[in-house]
Amino acid sequence: MTAAHCISSLDAALYRVVVGEYNLFEYDGSEQFVRVEKIIVHPEWNGDLGNGNDIALLKLANPIYDNGFVEIANLPAPNEMLPHDFTCYITGWGLIGYNKAVVPDILQVAPINVVEHSVCSRPDWWGSLALQSMVCAGGDGYISGCQGDSGGPLSCFTDGVWRVHGVVSYGPAGVCNQVSKPTVFTRVSYFEDWLFSAMSTS
Repeated sequence: MTAAHCISSLDAALYRVVVGEYNLFEYDGSEQFVRVEKIIVHPEWNGDLGNGNDIALLKLANPIYDNGFVEIANLPAPNEMLPHDFTCYITGWGLIGYNKAVVPDILQVAPINVVEHSVCSRPDWWGSLALQSMVCAGGDGYISGCQGDSGGPLSCFTDGVWRVHGVVSYGPAGVCNQVSKPTVFTRVSYFEDWLFSAMSTS
């Protein structure tokens, strides 16, 4: 599962999935390399982040295994909404540093708090750009996603298991960690009917 805006071509042969990655520039021994068999982009994705539907699936040619470095995440309950200020985690190799000019070698992880829709959709936050099909997190001016994190997960520990509640979609242009401009994720629970339908027909 990834963001639709990360897909530049529907030719599956152009893609490879690596799970268990840690250092982008070294072989860690924990990686699993898997070919992509098929790409499924949400049919209502039109290239406009503000219209939502920024979600896609990659059907893998082979299964992925939990090997001590990789843990298979769960989906949230259909239409599940996390409470305001619930702490989740964002991971990725997006830009870091005060001026956001540093590309990290190793996987970054940071706690990030959910911002409920009634707050995220305020005029001085994201306003009408924050749709019900999205979930916001951050906006404290310190921790956020940034360029290079797109398509990555919003991972939340609920009911004793890790669940992917969001997929990084967009954030503010320029300085990423702006106050009242949280990272916006595609809300996975909103799209579960489509996810299961796409998986069953592919």
